[in-house]
Amino acid sequence: MSINQNDLEKFYIQSLDNDIIKYLAEKKKIDIRMAMDIYYKSLLCKQVHNGQNGIQYLDYKYLVEDLIENEKELFRH
Repeated sequence: MSINQNDLEKFYIQSLDNDIIKYLAEKKKIDIRMAMDIYYKSLLCKQVHNGQNGIQYLDYKYLVEDLIENEKELFRH
């Protein structure tokens, strides 16, 4: 069985999505569903899924800090 590079990349990004969502919920003390909603609406999510500038290889904690700092409008209720 050979591992396809695209499949590996998809798995890695799914794992990164999960780590970002969990850490965002923990950091902002919000429900996991709210964290998921915020993340999937974010520019960060689009950048990760498009592989812009290798952003998907950065640490998930750094990415969450960046999301909180640069996309403040997503946290307004």
